[in-house]
Amino acid sequence: MLTCGVLAAALSTGLAAQASTIATKPEPKLVVVISVDQFSANLYAQYRGAFVGGLATLSQGVVYPNGYQSHAFTETCPGHSTLLTGKHPNKTGISANDWYDRATGKTVYCLADPTVTLADDPKGRAVSPVNMVATTYGDWLKAVSPNSRVFGVSGKDRGAITMSGHQADGQFWYQPGFGFTTFVREGQTAEGRLKPVAAFNAKLAADLKKHPFTWDYDKASAKRCKTLEADYETGGRKWRSALPIPAAADEAGKQRDLYASPYTDQATLELAQALRETYGLGDGPQVDVLTVSLSATDFIGHRYGTRGPEMCDQIARLDDRLGAFLNSLDKVKGGVLVVLAADHGAADFAERLHDEGYGTERVLGKPWIAKLNAQLRADLGLSWDPLIADGGVDQIYVVGPDRKTPSLADRARVTAAAVALINKDPAVAEAFDSNVLLTMAAAPADASPEELSVAERLRRSVYPGRVGDIVVAFKPNRVPATAGATYVSTHGSPWDYDRRVPILFWWKGATPHERVLPLDTVDIAPTLAAVTGVTPPADLDGVCRPLVYGQHC
Repeated sequence: MLTCGVLAAALSTGLAAQASTIATKPEPKLVVVISVDQFSANLYAQYRGAFVGGLATLSQGVVYPNGYQSHAFTETCPGHSTLLTGKHPNKTGISANDWYDRATGKTVYCLADPTVTLADDPKGRAVSPVNMVATTYGDWLKAVSPNSRVFGVSGKDRGAITMSGHQADGQFWYQPGFGFTTFVREGQTAEGRLKPVAAFNAKLAADLKKHPFTWDYDKASAKRCKTLEADYETGGRKWRSALPIPAAADEAGKQRDLYASPYTDQATLELAQALRETYGLGDGPQVDVLTVSLSATDFIGHRYGTRGPEMCDQIARLDDRLGAFLNSLDKVKGGVLVVLAADHGAADFAERLHDEGYGTERVLGKPWIAKLNAQLRADLGLSWDPLIADGGVDQIYVVGPDRKTPSLADRARVTAAAVALINKDPAVAEAFDSNVLLTMAAAPADASPEELSVAERLRRSVYPGRVGDIVVAFKPNRVPATAGATYVSTHGSPWDYDRRVPILFWWKGATPHERVLPLDTVDIAPTLAAVTGVTPPADLDGVCRPLVYGQHC
């Protein structure tokens, strides 16, 4: 039997040995930050044992299996806005994917900017970082190191722009039928803005024409994924969950199917590699940044759910493609630090979960808001529908008869009556007047994201002038979404299946180190700043976490 002294000595020796084996600290000249859209902690855990490629490599670094997007509205735009700003959406200004502008009576996309145009289509939905009021790690870096290069690539505009920030050297996202595009400011030309990706786009189009992408099972994972095939009925539509998917009848359908397939991630990672090599990112004396947002997991999750053969094959291909991308980073002359996280998680589609006994149900948004409007018209003697929820029924806007800004008196009485009605709904956990959330005290700075109240999760999502007058948290497993032909599953709730994401830090020389306590996504940017000697803004929500055992930020 060990005596207390011997035991203490053994523990001390063990801790010292652990510290020595994890003492290789990252000294990067290239910081690569990867977001896998809709990559929940549950999805990571489900397939972790099958990883053999890039996800296996990244899991040999510092692993936080319990990372958190700690706000309530777990959507793509707000989630991505937290990853490299160190701030929650109530400080980034990106409260949702869309919000309603009562001054104009129109729905506004999170990155909408009418002062710019798209490089591929001057009449398309123009976007830029202008609505994001926070700066990113790349912006902080370029402020002190003007020679540093920052590039962002993604399958979605909101993945490329929100991660790479306001001062990026290039922000590119995939546009089916065109290739990778970007935005053009006044005085710039589309040709000039697309120059960094012009050769890549030409090669992408030629390769796709010569070898059209057909999504069937990858040979390495086919046997495992085929066992998940099954028949379902969602939204009155009967369909078989299996690969290959039925061929589309028209060109628009073919482009839609290509976009919602592993091809999008493949192309995004190939562009990331091409930009890295073309611009020599990480080869010079300065620190460079490459952000990569992989969108296919989200497209596939929405269209087919998170636990079928489609997602099984997607994760296998993602693992493989990430492996090839990480291998390409061996050519970088300086050190490389890679971070992987996600903008949000997701649950599976309601019907499959219901059949497994989980009691999951859909809340159909249009009938739900119509019933609420009818009740308010009757109770308050109104001649118009006072509520609009165009961006989703978790954010509701009070409007006047012209569907624009109501009088203060109408706003107050409609909001009070609506909140009371909503809180009686058995599908609702809690609903609030957003003014209450905007004025409530913040949770303590050291509060764990696991233990936040629903009100605090919502508070971290509300940005004045953009958030609805009424915000709603539906109960767990009450999904506010209608199933469609290309949409069966969603996310956006304040519950852990949507909030929990893996956060991985990896560099050559890192010793595998698992940390089970939660990490907030807003902690990523200040951690990177400390590693690279950059001073972040003082008003961050996140804090630095030392990557090396026993050391400090």
